[in-house]
Amino acid sequence: MSDNKKLNILWICTDQQRFDTLNCYGNDFVDTPNLDRLSNMGVLFENCYSQSPVCTPSRASFLTGRYPRTTRCRQNGQKIPDDEKLITRILADNDYVCGLSGKLHLAPCHPSVCKAMEERIDDGYHVFHWSHGGHDGWATHEYFQWLRGQGKKFETNKLDDCKFVSYGMDEEHHQTKWCVDKAIDFIEANNEYGNNWCFSVNIYDPHHPFDPPKKYLDKYMDRLDTLPLPNYVEGELESKPASQKREHEGAYNNKGHFEYDSMTDKDHRIVKASYWAMVELIDNQVGRLLDLLQKTGELENTLIIFTSDHGEMLGDHGIYLKGPNYYEGAVHVPLIIACPDTIVSGQKSSALVELTDIAPTILDAAGIERYEGMQGKSLWSLLTGNSLISKHRDSVYCEYYNAMPGHKNPAINSTMIYDGRYKIVKVHSTGEGELYDLKIDPTETHNLWDVEKYIKIKLKMLSLMTDTMSWTVDPLPKRQAGY
Repeated sequence: MSDNKKLNILWICTDQQRFDTLNCYGNDFVDTPNLDRLSNMGVLFENCYSQSPVCTPSRASFLTGRYPRTTRCRQNGQKIPDDEKLITRILADNDYVCGLSGKLHLAPCHPSVCKAMEERIDDGYHVFHWSHGGHDGWATHEYFQWLRGQGKKFETNKLDDCKFVSYGMDEEHHQTKWCVDKAIDFIEANNEYGNNWCFSVNIYDPHHPFDPPKKYLDKYMDRLDTLPLPNYVEGELESKPASQKREHEGAYNNKGHFEYDSMTDKDHRIVKASYWAMVELIDNQVGRLLDLLQKTGELENTLIIFTSDHGEMLGDHGIYLKGPNYYEGAVHVPLIIACPDTIVSGQKSSALVELTDIAPTILDAAGIERYEGMQGKSLWSLLTGNSLISKHRDSVYCEYYNAMPGHKNPAINSTMIYDGRYKIVKVHSTGEGELYDLKIDPTETHNLWDVEKYIKIKLKMLSLMTDTMSWTVDPLPKRQAGY
């Protein structure tokens, strides 16, 4: 990289993708050669956690490097306050050209309330190819405009043997490919003009509805019986918060919507197949980006980040989709960071890290002074081999504060802390809680909240939770002179 050129930044963020969906994370069913290639170029973080199990608060958090309760953006359907400063705004103020394709979701994004596109704050994006999801409903939705220009209309076809899954658009006309096409156009143009650039590829997959292209899903349908069933033990929810029992009867507390007990083993396997098929589509498109950077000679000049905003329950613990849940499938996400010749390569880090850590890491990589409002902890020293790769945080923090409209009477306010062995969840609005020892119970089946011999551990973890919450207040307010 020349002395007068900063690192480019390619930030690929999928939607609702669990950590255990890639071959490089140990999933032998899924073929992800391109993301495996990316992990061999850099560092794969084995223990990265989202700060919310729901889209908007998570995205507001990692785009600012601040916690959901700090950003004041804690709910889907809520607009991020105008005075919050996104990492892309900081980059734009420091000679970067910033672009986005796909989802942003920092404001309400539903056709019933959002006729054009979501309302934006001063987010720093010079190029904004907005596409909130792979389902039609907006006249100004750029992906659907593009489809019409191709003589196509968005459509899906339900499988005859599973009402929960559809065959989606073919790969050539899929939203995932469209997002990458826009990224490629942006990268080529800005490389030609020698600009410092940052591009956010915000793919909607593998978020539901479960509708991969036919050729990707058919690959799994041919070996459906080999796919594992969800991690669920009959009766396990009896000792867990009541909201989970309601989620068991219907996702989003909507009775009958992905109702677990109404689904057959075949249904569960087909849903999993479709989810993994979407991941393979993502991987194929990531390969196009890596090939482009290699071809243009920009691979060594580009910091590449791959992650997701949160996970997907996928039937584990008898629950689908997302909500006030902190199981590994819901909050443990993939994170791979690479930049050949600048950061260490082919390494796996067991360190506890948060998505809040990405924004300050980007600033360090770009040589930009840290924004004082950020609360994340930069990974740059670890990535460049200047600190221990296996150590970063003592614990990770996640929260759900009335984040989705389906959970009412009561609204759910809850917080999670995980220290690498013990995970505790406090449901502040109901007095319920969860405690798991992931060393002896990695499937999080047995809730130890009311087990007498774990009282000391429970008190220790609750103390850690309150201490952590005290440090998630906004660091920006200043004392008045004389005080």
